[in-house]
Amino acid sequence: MSEIDPKTTRHLRRKPADHGGFPLLPRMIASSFGAGYLPLAPGTWGAIVAIVLWLPLYLWCSATLVFWLTFAAAMVFMVAGTWASSISERYWGKDPVIACVDETVGQWISLLPVMPVCPWWEILLSLALFRFFDIFKPLGIRATERLPRGYGMMADDVLAGIYSVVILLIVNYFVL
Repeated sequence: MSEIDPKTTRHLRRKPADHGGFPLLPRMIASSFGAGYLPLAPGTWGAIVAIVLWLPLYLWCSATLVFWLTFAAAMVFMVAGTWASSISERYWGKDPVIACVDETVGQWISLLPVMPVCPWWEILLSLALFRFFDIFKPLGIRATERLPRGYGMMADDVLAGIYSVVILLIVNYFVL
């Protein structure tokens, strides 16, 4: 019988992450239903969660319904996400990357001008614009991060989403 090397099997003995009493509801909201735990680019995964949840609206609902349901989801998750992000800082530290609900909200805001009559590539443009503004933080976006607790975490992505909306509206007016 062969001997098992404890150095190479360490990953098999690893326990699940201890969240130190972090309640499940704010943890799931803050991490966009677990997307923040994905290993690479959790902010992008949070934005993709927004698109995946939004896509059925785009495919099967009227333009008016798409707009109002997207707006409602963004507002509800802006409030819930700010609350959950404030709690997440107690357990994960200041502006943790795992907390990506702010990217989900910002992406929903960015999707507001994308209607069922728009071409599919506008969804990708919405994602690219939002991630550009979220990553590089031009035009005062970085200043919003100085707000306390979850407000600063959420505000920069809301503003990135608003800037994306402005550009998408220009594209819709002049290109489509």
